[in-house]
Amino acid sequence: MGAVDSPVMGNRSGNGIPKLSAGKYRRMDSQVEEHEQEGNIFETKHTGSGDCRKYVLVCAIFASLNSVLLGYDVGVMSGAIIYIQKDLQITEVQQEILVGSLSFVSILGSLAGGRTSDAIGRKWTIGLAAIIFQMGAAIMTCAPNFLLLMIGRLLAGVGIGFGVMIAPVYIAEISPTVSRGSLTSFPEICINIGILLGYVSNYAFSGLSKHLSWRVMLGAGILPSVFIGCALFVIPESPRWLVMQKRVDEARSVLLKVSDNAADAEERLADIEEAAGTSNMEKHEEKVVWQELLHPSVALRRMMITGFGIQCFQQISGIDASVYYSPTIFRDAGIESDSKILAATVAVGFTKTMFILVAIVLIDRVGRRPLLYISTIGMTVCLFGLALSLALLAAELVSSKLGIMGAIFAVCGNVAFFSVGLGPICWVLSSEIFPLKVRAQACAIGVVGNRVCSGLIAMTFLSLTKAISVAGTFFIFSSIAALSVVFVHFLVPETKGKSLEQIENMFQSGREWQAGEVELGDAEHLVPRENKSLSNKDVLGYIGEVHQQQ
Repeated sequence: MGAVDSPVMGNRSGNGIPKLSAGKYRRMDSQVEEHEQEGNIFETKHTGSGDCRKYVLVCAIFASLNSVLLGYDVGVMSGAIIYIQKDLQITEVQQEILVGSLSFVSILGSLAGGRTSDAIGRKWTIGLAAIIFQMGAAIMTCAPNFLLLMIGRLLAGVGIGFGVMIAPVYIAEISPTVSRGSLTSFPEICINIGILLGYVSNYAFSGLSKHLSWRVMLGAGILPSVFIGCALFVIPESPRWLVMQKRVDEARSVLLKVSDNAADAEERLADIEEAAGTSNMEKHEEKVVWQELLHPSVALRRMMITGFGIQCFQQISGIDASVYYSPTIFRDAGIESDSKILAATVAVGFTKTMFILVAIVLIDRVGRRPLLYISTIGMTVCLFGLALSLALLAAELVSSKLGIMGAIFAVCGNVAFFSVGLGPICWVLSSEIFPLKVRAQACAIGVVGNRVCSGLIAMTFLSLTKAISVAGTFFIFSSIAALSVVFVHFLVPETKGKSLEQIENMFQSGREWQAGEVELGDAEHLVPRENKSLSNKDVLGYIGEVHQQQ
């Protein structure tokens, strides 16, 4: 079957032909394609679209820089904790608190981030996140004892909470529909780049004295925030936030920069105004945002189950255990030298970063659900394989060399499958599925669930491995990963190729989990609103009649 761009509902030109919004995938038979070429009745590409896409790409990269800080902290702490323990003589429980506290404290930043971004804007919330993190990193670098180290860690956690919450929201709100999935997953790319940089930093500075090495490792994390300061002079404010502030002219100016042409910018602006309630304010006058979240409608409840669930499964499947405690895993597998352990973690970080690039290429081509299936099934297999390798090593049923190779391969496989799907798509879905008015706060709640689960894993892993062994712990993680496959199958919709407003309508109609709605569901938007009840067959017939009239 051929293809044409899908139009915005009810938006028709003077000759009765529906206008098409830029960015939707193409789909129609060859006869329609011939009419498209002959009559040029469908809007296609235009001059300047390449510049606009480059501009959106730059904005997405700059907005994602805070995620480098999170990734760096995760990666560097896995190695720095070895030298912190030797230098400050901290206990195993203190190690768990130091590592896991960041996730819990980042909840404060995430909760405050929703309200803050609504008050001062998405752009300046990104800058605030970087400033808070810089303060925390500086205190950690100079800390003479465990108490000051924890204070710096807590401040850094608040900054990370702000940054993790706001980046996907900002990117989703400036991105065209056709590339929103790829661009919204940029924060996950930056997290992976940060993790890799943290691992490299561990290896590079491991030769320094135990007193100096971990301080240099942590202090290097301040550098990315300098680039964030420069980014604030480049990126615009979110057009959706500007509309919410009744600054429609400024929103239009931003949309002209991030849209393919003026007509597309006006269509996007109209959709945003309708979603924000500026075209029909009575929709939202009766409830404030938090009341809506605490007493959600059926549609919003469905969104929250999907968004909150995918955030929690991302962490309880044990990815932070694989990243934070990879030195512990490799030591349990039989690697004894600290330098060799850190070298193995670099391989993990490199694998994680490379496979996130695969997700970026595929996410808007293959779709969210297929990648989630591949990711969760692959993680289940790799986690089970890791547990089995460690169990066989402990029972001396395999050689040490084979066991070490199996453990490294399983950890790298786990992070690779995570990066292909569950890692980036978690943030993409969270930024896509919620209505505009509650989007920032709903995403913040999702991040809270994500960080709580991350903190629980980080703060209990060492104790759990003492109780049931490292192998037993990863058997549990593999079981949870298997449950995530079931969750994806029943509760995660496909959002590829849909505008944020269409996704909202999809949840409200109760059709979000119907198979096949991605393929032909958007064809309904080719007809006027009064004909919306027509079947897909009727829709295609209607389109054919329109072309014959031309």
